[in-house]
Amino acid sequence: MKLSTLPARPVAAPVLPPGIKLLRLKFRLLAALSTEWAFRAAWRLFTTPRRLPEKGWETAALATARRFAVPGPTGALAAYEWNPAGARTVLLVHGWEHRASFWGVLARALVKAGYRVVAFDAPGHGASEGRRLTLPAYVRATQAVADTLGPLHAVVAHSLGGATVVGGPVRFNTTAGGGLPRLVLLAVPASTPAVARRFADLLGLPPAVLARMSRYIHEQHGRDAESFSLTQVGAAFPAGRALLLHDEHDASIPFAEARELAAAWPDLEFGATSGLGHNGIMREPAVLARIVAFLT
Repeated sequence: MKLSTLPARPVAAPVLPPGIKLLRLKFRLLAALSTEWAFRAAWRLFTTPRRLPEKGWETAALATARRFAVPGPTGALAAYEWNPAGARTVLLVHGWEHRASFWGVLARALVKAGYRVVAFDAPGHGASEGRRLTLPAYVRATQAVADTLGPLHAVVAHSLGGATVVGGPVRFNTTAGGGLPRLVLLAVPASTPAVARRFADLLGLPPAVLARMSRYIHEQHGRDAESFSLTQVGAAFPAGRALLLHDEHDASIPFAEARELAAAWPDLEFGATSGLGHNGIMREPAVLARIVAFLT
């Protein structure tokens, strides 16, 4: 289902980050010397988020929230609560190099609809402690936050946040028999190995380095990277209803992955947008209205 109220918008061609040619040269030289050296450098880069400068609107987004701390896997997690008297609780789980404040527009819409809203900064992001982040560590952090909140009505997750919630999976409402009444996924990756392949392509990593990354994941976590993929585990996620929204012009996660996920998860409700890209989908008024209506 396409959100027909959203007009198509021109989408700029993606621009590679500054210094990418230098990084490619670095990894070409490292790989020529040692696959292990190249792997270690690539893994450090793959798991180290940048702490991006705070935007002006982020301060306003958190101004009406109560900040609290939750013990996490790599230190204290900064969490934020809006409208504590709300009748039902919605947890927001952000993506890579985002933070809780990026949810400000949606948080306001949910508060207006009467929900209690909670968001948090992942390890190594925002005001939370830690410097690096892996998907399993994000699963543990999200679980730690969820366990402090009491009954949860819904989770809204963007990008890596969706891979975390479903691919982990994170267990919700465990004291009440488990399950989650509503789940909303925005611009999520359907395949975990595909994320690593895009990273390898960006840096020009040879296949041997990518294979070493795959082996390392299994060595560390006792699971293959594919076992975190939403195409593999999504249909088993215990959600009463689940909604996926993905933009046709997403430059970070190809729209084709959304189609693959929808095909692999028969009960998943699927909506397409056009011209919003990977992050704009979090703030578009028609998308926000669709989410609020879905959570009702």
